[in-house]
Amino acid sequence: MREPIDNIKPEVRTVPAYTLAARPAPVKINQNENPFELPASVKERVIEAVRVRAWGRYPDFDPRELLEALAAFSGWRADGILAGNGSNELIEALLLVTVGAGTRVVIPEPTFTLYALLTRILGGEAERVGLGPDLEYDRAALLLAQAAAPALTIVCSPNNPTGGVLPLDGVAELCAASAGLVVIDEAYHEFWGQSAVGLLPAHQNLIVLRTFSKAMAMAGLRVGYLLAAPELVREINKGRLPYNLNFFSQAAAVTALSEWPALKVNIDRLVLLREALRTELAALPGVHVYPSCANFFLVELKEADPQAVFERVYARGVLVRDVTSYPRLSRCLRVSVGSEEENRALVTALRAALLEVRGAPGRPGRSA
Repeated sequence: MREPIDNIKPEVRTVPAYTLAARPAPVKINQNENPFELPASVKERVIEAVRVRAWGRYPDFDPRELLEALAAFSGWRADGILAGNGSNELIEALLLVTVGAGTRVVIPEPTFTLYALLTRILGGEAERVGLGPDLEYDRAALLLAQAAAPALTIVCSPNNPTGGVLPLDGVAELCAASAGLVVIDEAYHEFWGQSAVGLLPAHQNLIVLRTFSKAMAMAGLRVGYLLAAPELVREINKGRLPYNLNFFSQAAAVTALSEWPALKVNIDRLVLLREALRTELAALPGVHVYPSCANFFLVELKEADPQAVFERVYARGVLVRDVTSYPRLSRCLRVSVGSEEENRALVTALRAALLEVRGAPGRPGRSA
């Protein structure tokens, strides 16, 4: 007899859900958020803008004010921009209009797991391309993968969770070699200081994704945007839900863009803190820190059990990200760059946790 669950597509039932356990912690550095809030003056401007608006009316179907502001900010044309409820929604819309049964999608790994998850749910085939020996992008392998004529190649740059980048000449090379679409997810580009948007005029198959959740300190308001040739945007827009971006988030995004110099101060501050944190983490015994152009580090524990370290760090009030389930990252944790105080708490907790785990009976890397 047919069970209700049998009506769910097999592609869905065979993939693990994208989940994250909710763990409270005084120091939360597990989701690559910006620890520095938007200035109070910016928040007040947003609140005043929405206070006088009718809340019982839908937001603009096409958020023209936001699109024009994004065009001025990014240096790309407004009719080539699509705004969404976070960049995740735009990843979904893009895959909805491109991926069907058997569609090839090239995805380097390890990377953001949502790309492959949605590809499989839609019936596509995720063609995994491994990173290099130091978890850098393997440009030759990415080019070789184009021989199979994939519909899409998705590259997160800077990459989550490794922090590495595909240089802009590598992006241009990939676009020129591919008959399909090349998607560059720039969720962390502000911390790198470089962007593929300047390549859009020369490469009609290039799509760039961005978000307000990281550097722009608006993770709670869910705003993202996609930049591409206008003809591509028109088609991708068909996969977007109507009225997808609420008016509060639209107002906040427009206001934040107008206050970019104030936001840039905190981004520059985070970059300085990143470099200081890298030095401190690298000085810990048995720790390898991968270079990062984002606001986080991938930390490899050469001796200690990473899951045991994770729990002991958490017991000290610091929540980091366990990425041991990712391909090739079985000994790794990911840590976001926090405020000065948060970074001190991380280093103190990690140092103590490493000492405890290395000294525990039966633990890998136990001191002789």
